[in-house]
Amino acid sequence: MTFIKTTEQDSNYSHLEKMSVNELLLSINKEDQTVAFAVEKSIKQIENLTTKVVEKLKNGGRLFYIGAGTSGRLGIVDASECPPTFGVPHELVVGLIAGGDIAIRKAVEFAEDSTTKGWGDLQNQKISDKDFVIGLAASGTTPYVISALEKCNENNILTGCITCNKKSPLAEVSKFPIEIIVGPEFVTGSSRMKAGTAQKLVLNMISTATMIQLGKVKGNKMIDMQLSNNKLIDRGEKMLVTELNIDQKTASELLNKYGNVRNALLNFKK
Repeated sequence: MTFIKTTEQDSNYSHLEKMSVNELLLSINKEDQTVAFAVEKSIKQIENLTTKVVEKLKNGGRLFYIGAGTSGRLGIVDASECPPTFGVPHELVVGLIAGGDIAIRKAVEFAEDSTTKGWGDLQNQKISDKDFVIGLAASGTTPYVISALEKCNENNILTGCITCNKKSPLAEVSKFPIEIIVGPEFVTGSSRMKAGTAQKLVLNMISTATMIQLGKVKGNKMIDMQLSNNKLIDRGEKMLVTELNIDQKTASELLNKYGNVRNALLNFKK
């Protein structure tokens, strides 16, 4: 089976150092505009994976993202946003990165090349067949991620991936692969660009669709969000004002009494 890394092919642009700032920005933007269309071509793959994630979480399982470098960091960002946005426990969606937490800020040399630490990191989280694991690797060749998914398969744990190359080794070991083919990067091989954007878009889609399916959104509002700052408190009050046709003072009193929008809605209606 032929495997070609389109993410490593030469950029469509030459002599970048001779471009003006305006030329650079316009060219990068032109490339970025193609990403959403590349994602659209893989909606069915995204649907298949997300449907299984919802099924697992409804039955008491968890969702894991595991990656290295930019991919790993994107998984951690998405996982860390789920509790404040949707009011879910921090352990429901977990992001793991090669090299551990220090690698979130600084690259850890050769961490992504380990063929044992990925599975070890999952074992530290007491992974089980109730859970779902998504491997993140733009190249689709990261040993840390591939080996972790191989061990998941051996232990009857459902796996998926998000990669930006077709028929990659990572996709081959994933039960539910997502392949977003964005083509060569503006700077040759810099997969933090279009590939990173594609992964971020897909992660948004998976987590948001999953949380909606789990009942964490009413209408189009985040009724389980954590009221952790004044902006979110104000947003919660406005939700109650609109939903219950009450004034802001009453809405504020309800939030103070019941802690979040959902509880305030339920108790007011009772």
